[in-house]
This record gives sequence, C-alpha cells and structure tokens, in this order.
Amino acid sequence: MMGEGRHFRVPRRVQDEDARVLPLINIVFLLLIFFMIAGHMSATGPFEIDPVESAAAGLPQPENLTVHMAADGRLALDGAELGLGDLEAAVRARHAADTELRVRLQADGRAEAMQVVVVMERLRAAGTERLELLTLPER
Repeated sequence: MMGEGRHFRVPRRVQDEDARVLPLINIVFLLLIFFMIAGHMSATGPFEIDPVESAAAGLPQPENLTVHMAADGRLALDGAELGLGDLEAAVRARHAADTELRVRLQADGRAEAMQVVVVMERLRAAGTERLELLTLPER
C-alpha cells in the first residue's frame, strides 16, 4: 500500500520562557508611558496660585467660568490676564449669554483680603448671583 511506513512528524516548538513574558512587559511599558503623558495634561492657570486652605471639604461642582487671582492682584479669565473693569465686562457678557452661569474665584492665599472682596463685589455687579471661592482642604 501506498504511504505505509511513512510517518509525518510535526516539529515541536521549543519552549522559550522569555517569549511568554515579553508581551506582558510590552503592555506594562505602554501603560507606564500612557500614564506619564496623561498625568501632565492637566490644565494649569495663567499664573502660579497658592490657594487658601479651608476647613470645609466640599466637592467642586462642574465649572462654567473660573477667575484666577494672583497674590499681587493680577486677574485672569480663560487664561488671559485682564484688568478689573475688563473682567466685569467679560463676566457681564457671559451672564447675558448664559443665565445659569456659575462663577468660581481661585485666589492666591497670599492675596490681600480687601482685594479679593473688591473682585467679588465687581463680579456681583456683573450679574453673578452665586460665587464659589476655590480653596484647598486644611492640612
């Protein structure tokens, strides 16, 4: 008969322990790179601010408009520095477009209290009914 005595052998794979671990190492490095990049993509303010500490531990609500105030009294809205009068006009225009607008003030902890109060009063004059002052929890 034809084919008798012939045996076909399938070559055996050589077991390489390193070959099984290599995909896991690749995945771990890709995750490491992803988290390194994603960790640096957080938004930063227009200038360095050291926020005031607060005993209240409330969770921040979704923001619509954040005003930044530096220790020396400089103000910024949407990452652009502007004066107090310009800030009031910009906030008034935003309130005209959105009646449910929430305004948040992130003031440096070293800013003078009277300067912060003046900014808060100008925001109220611009139509802000509810203003949230952003703080850090007490350490």
